Amino acid sequence: MSDCTEQGCTGVVRDGFCDVCGLEPRGSEPIAPAPGASASGHAFPEDPGRPDHPSRPPSPGSLADPALVPLFSGPSDALPAPLAGAPDPPLGVVEGDDSPAGPDGTDGSDETGAPGGLKDTGDSDASVPRSSADSDVRFTDSSASDISRISPRSDPPRRPFFSAFSRDGSGSGSSTSGPTSSPSGRNSRRTSSSSRGMLGLGLVQVPPVPYRDPATAIMSNPVVAEKNRFCGSCGEAVGRRRDNRPGRTEGFCPACGTEFSFTPKLKKGDWVEDQYEVLGCLAHGGLGWIYLARDHHVSDRWVVLKGLLNSGDAEAHKTATAERNFLAEVEHPNIVKIYNFAHHPDPKTGVPAGHIVMEYVGGKSLRDLIVERRAHGADTSGLPVDQVIAYGLEALRAIGYLHSKGLLYCDFKPDNIIQSEEQIKLIDLGGVRRIDDMVNPVYTTPGYRVPESELRNPGPSVCSDLYSVGRTLAVLSFRFGFMREHLHSLPPRESVPVLARYESYDRFLRRATNIQPDLRFHDAAEMAEQLTGVLREVLSDIQGRPHPATSTLFEPEHFVDAASGGTSPKRLLTRPRPADAAAALPTPQVDPADAAAGILAGLSAVRPEEIVATLEAAKAPSPETRLMLARTLIALGRQGDAVEPLEAFGARAPGDWRTYWYLAVMDLSLGRYEDARARFEELYDHLPGEAAPKLGLALACEGSGAVDAAARHFETAWRTDRSYVSAAFGLARIRLAQGDRTAAVDVLDTVPELSTFFPSAQMAAVTVLVSDRDVADLDEQVLVDAGSRLNRLRWNGLYGEATDRLAVRVLEAALAWIDSGRRPARPAWLLDGPLDEEGLRCNLERMYRGLARLSTGRADRHHLVDRANCLRPRTWL
Repeated sequence: MSDCTEQGCTGVVRDGFCDVCGLEPRGSEPIAPAPGASASGHAFPEDPGRPDHPSRPPSPGSLADPALVPLFSGPSDALPAPLAGAPDPPLGVVEGDDSPAGPDGTDGSDETGAPGGLKDTGDSDASVPRSSADSDVRFTDSSASDISRISPRSDPPRRPFFSAFSRDGSGSGSSTSGPTSSPSGRNSRRTSSSSRGMLGLGLVQVPPVPYRDPATAIMSNPVVAEKNRFCGSCGEAVGRRRDNRPGRTEGFCPACGTEFSFTPKLKKGDWVEDQYEVLGCLAHGGLGWIYLARDHHVSDRWVVLKGLLNSGDAEAHKTATAERNFLAEVEHPNIVKIYNFAHHPDPKTGVPAGHIVMEYVGGKSLRDLIVERRAHGADTSGLPVDQVIAYGLEALRAIGYLHSKGLLYCDFKPDNIIQSEEQIKLIDLGGVRRIDDMVNPVYTTPGYRVPESELRNPGPSVCSDLYSVGRTLAVLSFRFGFMREHLHSLPPRESVPVLARYESYDRFLRRATNIQPDLRFHDAAEMAEQLTGVLREVLSDIQGRPHPATSTLFEPEHFVDAASGGTSPKRLLTRPRPADAAAALPTPQVDPADAAAGILAGLSAVRPEEIVATLEAAKAPSPETRLMLARTLIALGRQGDAVEPLEAFGARAPGDWRTYWYLAVMDLSLGRYEDARARFEELYDHLPGEAAPKLGLALACEGSGAVDAAARHFETAWRTDRSYVSAAFGLARIRLAQGDRTAAVDVLDTVPELSTFFPSAQMAAVTVLVSDRDVADLDEQVLVDAGSRLNRLRWNGLYGEATDRLAVRVLEAALAWIDSGRRPARPAWLLDGPLDEEGLRCNLERMYRGLARLSTGRADRHHLVDRANCLRPRTWL
């Protein structure tokens, strides 16, 4: 160990990198991982002579960052090709903190990085399969997952679908849970990903990355570092320094005799197929040298030639050909374009060598951006979370496009995403494969890929691609040991500030990177939709204003109709009954593809009892018919009868989250708050970008006494979307119960004036200000504020018994305040009368007599007249 060489850093260098700043010592070579463990988490013997020891080369012909390992995903009887030696950790990785970092913002290597999209670290081409006798790495079958759940979370304990219910809803009976085949359930609406949009849907201002002039990116001394020279056949280190003599860039492997060459095959001034004029080297990677050239057949445009490092490397040839074929099928604005595939004779052997001709992408990789940010001391954690989400949304469009073409990307990571100006592009499609490919090696990166057992069986899939997207977002957002301690997990939420602040983002990442494939996202559009909802929550918190959007999964909430002011403010500030709480929640939208969708839409105005009779008489009920029947039965208080249609729906659509939704609503309607909370937790995990699960969870938490959690969920929903007025009243209700009247009033004041619930919110605010309050806690400002709120409602045309009764409550509170010996600092008015004893008594007499005239009950009328007589000003007559 030694002290860090960075100025001002107090860290200690461990395994080649500082344990505080994460930077490599200046002037030093990267140090191999500690003996006994590889970057991928496998144990290795201490004997460095073994072919599987980490000191051995990661792969034949690999370069700066040999993090990618080919894994086989073929039939179970065809063993995968084990690792060709343990991969070194990504450059700039510290023990326990694998976030990219390097001195001066570099990746820690001694080569010049390519401009933006041209940087090729060789990750995708890091190794060649070796025989099983050469490695101690063992692949195990994936363990069976509990796919009867829809969420990865285990705290609080979760129960499978259809947890014990009897017909009367008492909670006894047998479980009818079964395996799920589609954890996502019904997918949401989506739009085509073929057209380009702005980063972050135009909601996020992502700093643009200037386009880099390709001429300034040419390497002045194109040399492959000695530490990155390996035999393309056996993987033995070649071309290394001996006795202070520089290593050879060309020669023969001392182990197997295979010829090697690390010199560029093209030089400035060369012409490839009489079309491309070579201007110099830009970078080098696992597939070889990358050159800048001009295409003199097409407007002298800049192009990139991606050649082969070692023409004797058969695997590299095969990978390059695969990249060419896949790229030829791809046409998307967020994916690098391939133009051609050209050949040029090797200057030494005369054998034609292949070169992929692709577009030049001038910019920086996301890895470069985060390394620069940390090097400049702007932030030691990660990129701003809204910026990271903007990148994720744009990348998901590209990934979804590949999936629609039957392709898997396989190697999604920050290095392979380039930002140029205000656009990002995926580069390096060398790892792309067809979804049904069961033969070719799989190229992935430790720390971003799914467990090896999953890559072996069932093999790469759409959800394994989306897993890598989730891991990438996590790496960009905060520092954690994603290559070691948390190779297939995330740190606890409370230990990461950004996750502690944004619960929905935490749940999104945990679903995306769940160890069980069935519990992850299974569709890029679905994942993007939930991430968009999370982005709106994040922006609402950052910017202090709502960012609402219409849900594609839920109808609007069914909050009590208080728009006319006829609903008692006290009722709005009282915890709702279980049945009322359940009835207020939004309901899942009817699938328009369902055969009965049109008929069900026409039942909205029909009495619930008639809806039940109609749906129970259906001879061939559709899935949506069963859901509508269950929903109506729950609303009628017949929860036990609702279990049967839910079971029938679950049997036909296993894993559909709507089954779990109605079970949660059923628990809530019966007052089983703890059970409802557990189910809504599951739904929140599954739909982190939706407001409805948060509302249900808040109500369940409130009912169970977990008021702090309830307030947090109410606040998140209300801060993001002001259309969920029940969240405002719920939050105000909790703040009042906590004794914070000011906070309760502040929440009610955020109900927009254009909302039909604004009068109700203001009346509730008046109630909070003066009701059930000790006279000693009252002051002049509170009384005047309450009167002003009522006057504004009257000026807006809101008159009636409810406002008059509330005015009486304000006046009586003011009279009690005067009777206690308190007086206003200067003459004041309250509700069109002086704030003194005589003025208040006159006002109260008038108000009570007016209410008596409106009363329809004899006893009530007599009581109101008696109050008027009792409170009228005292006289001698």
